[in-house]
Amino acid sequence: MSEPEIVVATLMRPEGGSGLQAHVRTFSEYLQATGRPVSVVSPFMARSPFVLPVFAARRGIRPFNRPAAVWWHQYWHARYLRSALAAQLADRPDAVIYAQCPISAGVALQVRTTQPVVMVAHFNVSQADEWADEGELPRNGRLYASIRSFEERVLGALDGIVYVSEYTRAGLEERIAPLRHVPHAVVPNAVTTSAPAIDRPAAQTDLITVGRLDSRKNHRYLLEVLAEAAARGHRYTLSVIGDGADRRALQTRAAELGLANQVSFLGYRSDPRQLMRSHRLYCHTSTTESFGIVLVEAMAEGLPVIAGAVGGVPEIVRPGTDGLFWPLDDPSAAAGVLIGLMSDPAARDRMATAAFAGVQARFAAGIAGRRLRDFVAGAAIRQVAAL
Repeated sequence: MSEPEIVVATLMRPEGGSGLQAHVRTFSEYLQATGRPVSVVSPFMARSPFVLPVFAARRGIRPFNRPAAVWWHQYWHARYLRSALAAQLADRPDAVIYAQCPISAGVALQVRTTQPVVMVAHFNVSQADEWADEGELPRNGRLYASIRSFEERVLGALDGIVYVSEYTRAGLEERIAPLRHVPHAVVPNAVTTSAPAIDRPAAQTDLITVGRLDSRKNHRYLLEVLAEAAARGHRYTLSVIGDGADRRALQTRAAELGLANQVSFLGYRSDPRQLMRSHRLYCHTSTTESFGIVLVEAMAEGLPVIAGAVGGVPEIVRPGTDGLFWPLDDPSAAAGVLIGLMSDPAARDRMATAAFAGVQARFAAGIAGRRLRDFVAGAAIRQVAAL
């Protein structure tokens, strides 16, 4: 049996800084580099002049009704993806569809003919909970319940599911019992790696963090930790990469804490790894992570990592080897962890070396990408065997 084409179905453009977009790019580039057929399909490929205006209308709806804006986003992205994906699959009966979320998986199940559908779970528990955590949906609302019900129907009908961590697998299988009977693989997100550049710039800034500026990423707590460290005479500089609704409030809080000269809010950057290279340590205060690909990206650049032991993070960071854990509810104790590591250059150097080596061994595209390719492409073989 020839290698089937993998058709990646996603609601997002491949370009962008999210973990999902990085996953799509890294996997697609790995497949292309190994000569495997792959195509990426998004709603933006639909042949309609109304795609962008319709999507932009959500911004006008959101100030008046946030749940309606969520519904609008999901409905129209699904509708235009359905059109684009049906056209892509028309002459590809032997392809495998690799969906990046429940909505794209639901669309794939609707438009497929003979193609198996495999989905990767990037989310924690439910996308409804992620919308609720961002303040876009009430947890007792009809749309929240509808999204969860939709996920239960779609995920149970998949031909395969990829979990980015054991944490994600356990949570979803507990919530959706039929998933226990769906073929699965636990494959961490892969990253591209390369040997450290000889002319790598010397570290100019102490700390860096990357992530959307919202409550889940918990940047406010990181500012509290910096303030605790400063009160003890350790004033560390911090680069904050990312944008979001909380940016202005975070800048205000940094000024209130006397950190305005220490913290730089740099906004969205298309290549945060480039900036990581000039920093000494990566800091993460997110309260929930299905995986945490940005941690792996930092380690791939030779940075030790400090993060909370939440979600899939303990499957990435090996405390004492390539990073440390800190509490997410005690800024004073977290400041002690930070000061201890920043005051020990030898330990940081040792962890930096281990971080880079660990990524090469566990998360490099040639390793994690190969495992992912074998499972996704294998859906076609499993389908034939089941006939």
